[in-house]
Amino acid sequence: MIDPSQLWAGAMAVYGETVMEQAYGRLRPIPQERVVEAPDGHIVDLRGRLLHCIDTPGHARHHLAIYDSYANACFTGDTFGLSYREFDTDQGPFILPTTTPVQFDPDALHASIDRLMALKPEAMYLTHYGRVEDVERLGAKLHAMIDATVAVSRQADGVPDRHARLVEGLTELYAARTTEHGWNGDLAALRHWLGMDIELNAQGLGVWLDRQRA
Repeated sequence: MIDPSQLWAGAMAVYGETVMEQAYGRLRPIPQERVVEAPDGHIVDLRGRLLHCIDTPGHARHHLAIYDSYANACFTGDTFGLSYREFDTDQGPFILPTTTPVQFDPDALHASIDRLMALKPEAMYLTHYGRVEDVERLGAKLHAMIDATVAVSRQADGVPDRHARLVEGLTELYAARTTEHGWNGDLAALRHWLGMDIELNAQGLGVWLDRQRA
């Protein structure tokens, strides 16, 4: 926040400068005296409405989630996965984890999800996108998808053109799970809505596999 150059460089390496400038403009530093560090357990008191800061690594090591005790809801960033309204069915929202570069850690992500679930929130507010309820079902689905994602990455490890195999494996996984969820779109529609996530998740899994080998 005080010096966003590293954050900008990391995001630009993923998305490219043109996309970053079109989507976000330019990051401006925040004066140091206006920044409050929020370690695990830090509470922001908004005239009696308490916002609890919770350390939730797994997607990224610096990730914080916010628990609003008044609303009994969590603002989860990417820790509680992605849920696009285009995949909603009679079964409710569909959810999947994000493994985008470069700090995916499945064990930490499982633990962070469990920590949020232990609060028994009525809803999760996801950065991508919006409020979701039925938290117990979605948490269980997210745990299962993390394990399935890890299995896809293990199967791709060591094969020629690993990235292409990761992309293929994730596409197959998401197609199977959305079908189970009652979504009736075809593969072209799946790639339309999830194509960028598939690409970025595959990149993140590649980084994770390399880190495991190291």
